[in-house]
Amino acid sequence: MARIAGVDLPKEKRIEVALTYIYGIGPVLARRILDKTGVHPNTRVHSLSDEDAHKINSLISSEFKVEGPLRTEVMMNIKRLMDIGCYRGIRHRRGLPVRGQNTKNNARTRKGKKKSSPSHKK
Repeated sequence: MARIAGVDLPKEKRIEVALTYIYGIGPVLARRILDKTGVHPNTRVHSLSDEDAHKINSLISSEFKVEGPLRTEVMMNIKRLMDIGCYRGIRHRRGLPVRGQNTKNNARTRKGKKKSSPSHKK
């Protein structure tokens, strides 16, 4: 099992797909990394040589912000929005959709389970 950028990559996956398991690396960036390092995208992780793994790891660590530092940066950006009290920050604070989605009927993922009001019978 190859360990790149602090993440254990699944052994049986192609390296192009396995790199997307790293937070901050998507399919396009994975392909770009493999092109720069010269590793064939169809290579399976278990058949990846130590030299290739080292090339990929050094390229990622030197050129890209991934995993912990990226998560920290994203959280700090959200915290900054909440601290300055802008509209997006208020939406984050209240747990509502941030990007203009309609909330009358949907937005259950952000709002959580429905809160039913108890019926008042006499």
